[in-house]
Amino acid sequence: MRPEARAAWLEGAEIWANPSSPHKQGRAARAALEDARERVKRALGWSGELLFTSGASEALALGLGRAKVQRRLVSAVEHDAVFRAAPDAVEVPMAGGKLDAEALAEHLGEEGHCVLALQSINSETGTVLLPSGPSEALEAMRAAGGLLLADCSQSAGKAPLPEADLIVASAHKLGGPVGIGALLVRDFALLEPTGGQERGYRAGTENLPAAMAFAAALDAGGVESWATSEEERFAFRDRLAEFGEVIQPGTACSHIFAVAAPRLAATAMLIRLDAMGFAISAGSACSSGTLKQSRVLKGFGIDEGTARRTVRVSIGWNTTPQDLDTFADAWAQVNA
Repeated sequence: MRPEARAAWLEGAEIWANPSSPHKQGRAARAALEDARERVKRALGWSGELLFTSGASEALALGLGRAKVQRRLVSAVEHDAVFRAAPDAVEVPMAGGKLDAEALAEHLGEEGHCVLALQSINSETGTVLLPSGPSEALEAMRAAGGLLLADCSQSAGKAPLPEADLIVASAHKLGGPVGIGALLVRDFALLEPTGGQERGYRAGTENLPAAMAFAAALDAGGVESWATSEEERFAFRDRLAEFGEVIQPGTACSHIFAVAAPRLAATAMLIRLDAMGFAISAGSACSSGTLKQSRVLKGFGIDEGTARRTVRVSIGWNTTPQDLDTFADAWAQVNA
């Protein structure tokens, strides 16, 4: 967590009242919650609605489960949370590091209003699937009268948002606390209400301390405030490629890299680098414990042998240039 977010969380923890209570203390809590909501929207450049959730997984479940559609489409490389939220969704394959436009058009030609879930930045490879602003996917959904849900867990607070009907964000990916995220909604008319709090779309007392910390983390700054520059991060990636293969199916972001070791399996790399003080992963943290081949890498067309040697290296707001150099040296030592 950023220091600013931790301080805001502690401030919020002193506000004991339920934001839905009508008494004076409850009204004060409500005012603090709405202030946090507006700050998050302003920092993300969002003019629509915003629902606080317990994280990106719940936001995905809410967006996919309550969208007023008959069919759900998901890309083949989405996070496992998407497939759990929409187990009956139709999977759209990838083509050359991008969503297969012909396959998408074929599915959009079928009967029934639909929503497409697509990551802005892939969580395992760092591939940019939805650029900031308009996109081919959005144009296709608009032409078909459908909705686009952009999973911006890996990009919100780091890059301008893509244009979409529904957007998912996660606080702990940008220096906020775990346990809070948001579903950004262009128009509440797109969703079926569920009753309860958050405008009637999510039941449960709002997590005010976390909402305040979420806003504070965003206010603390985006990638321009990071300890490393984009140039330094890409130079780091190139150093890793000297003793391995960077897996980059399409356009790359500068804070998530998938790298295949020359010989060692991903699990062996994790163990060795963990012993040297480095925390990396194989796949997303929500699925890496399964030790199965990454569904995401398979969806990008990466062969099984390479996938089993691939680890994910990610960089955060407080990663320093020295951290990058030290890790690159360790990577070379393990793989030389």
